[in-house]
Amino acid sequence: MDPYENCTNRVNLLLADSDAKRVRVVKHRIHGVMWPSAFNGKERALMREILGRRLQRLRSSLQSLQPLQALQSLHPLRFAQRRAGIKPGAAPALPQPLDAALTCATAWEWPVLPGVGRAGADSARCACPDPDCVVPGAHPFDPGLLAATTDPRMVSWWWANRPAAPLLLATGGAAPCAVSLPATAAARALVRLDQRGMRLGPVVATPTRWSLLVAPYSLERLGELLYAKDHVPSSLRFHGEGGYLLLPPSAASGGGQVRWEREPSAAAGRPWLPEIEAVVDALVEASSGAPGGGSRLAY
Repeated sequence: MDPYENCTNRVNLLLADSDAKRVRVVKHRIHGVMWPSAFNGKERALMREILGRRLQRLRSSLQSLQPLQALQSLHPLRFAQRRAGIKPGAAPALPQPLDAALTCATAWEWPVLPGVGRAGADSARCACPDPDCVVPGAHPFDPGLLAATTDPRMVSWWWANRPAAPLLLATGGAAPCAVSLPATAAARALVRLDQRGMRLGPVVATPTRWSLLVAPYSLERLGELLYAKDHVPSSLRFHGEGGYLLLPPSAASGGGQVRWEREPSAAAGRPWLPEIEAVVDALVEASSGAPGGGSRLAY
């Protein structure tokens, strides 16, 4: 029988029969353990060695965890890369969704979550149960939109389990909102806005639509803004409270990749965002005067 198991059995028997046999128990200050006096010196030495080894393993485990905990708190992106097996300094050919998600959540404090993604051998259909999904792969499903978070641990866990999941920004609240319009019209509008010296924030581009990120706004504020306008291009879409926006480096629902047409500022903290009124006013003004009295922002 194993010596440790033999000693353990003897301890159990002696403690169980202590009342009947009146085994005297004395305190031996060996790692705070109570030892029956019936143990001989050889058995006590063996138990000291066993407990000493366990204590050493415990100390080694704690020391190995401390650098990881410090890395997680100070550098969540590097911590997630280490957990995912990515070597420090490695330069992937394309931006990794996990890297982008952690940058949004930790550096910019934008609440994010993974999109449902695509399924099938050719990844042609949406992974959600709807066979006629109009935005395949590019919407929340499980987890739902309310699960969006800035917690790097949750973000790392999501993308560790689904590395290729699309990256979604939950708009509204304290997070950025957006105004989107058709890609061709958006490219023309940005040229006109640049010529007028207007400062713009980040711009997300897909092959079909571009989205101009703006500071958070409420639905009441947007309603008052639109009500005061004589004309608002019908091609504009507003992504506010309760909405979401697909971010790079995700795959666009209609094919192609999502990219930054105007990248967020590299300065520390949250990227600067313009107010919704300034962007809508500029887009409405840029849309006027098209040939035939139409809108420059039409589809």
